[in-house]
Amino acid sequence: MARALDDLLAELPSEKRKDLEARGQARLEDYRTLQELRKSRDLTQEKLAALLGINQENVSRLERRNDLLLSTLRDYVEAMGGDLEIVARFPDREPVRLSGLLQDTETETETETETERPSKE
Repeated sequence: MARALDDLLAELPSEKRKDLEARGQARLEDYRTLQELRKSRDLTQEKLAALLGINQENVSRLERRNDLLLSTLRDYVEAMGGDLEIVARFPDREPVRLSGLLQDTETETETETETERPSKE
């Protein structure tokens, strides 16, 4: 017999339920961030897909993911005319720009699966 999600959540310990709710909220915010960024550039999913050389469905999937590869996120941002920068901040030193993480490598491309990174069509 199927059970409602609310019923299942109600049975979880309070800490576990709060953790799941927080993770779900973070994922929703990530989705909104990419979607809002695209919309702020006056781009539809179809237009961005054409710039990326993929189909619209893959852009939709990309915007829903919470574990994008850095190279995929870089391509997404660059297709909109931007540059992706990753900065590590520590309380005891100046921010550190992690530029080496964004370089495209053969190893990364060879190990990705189609579900990890949309294929260019």
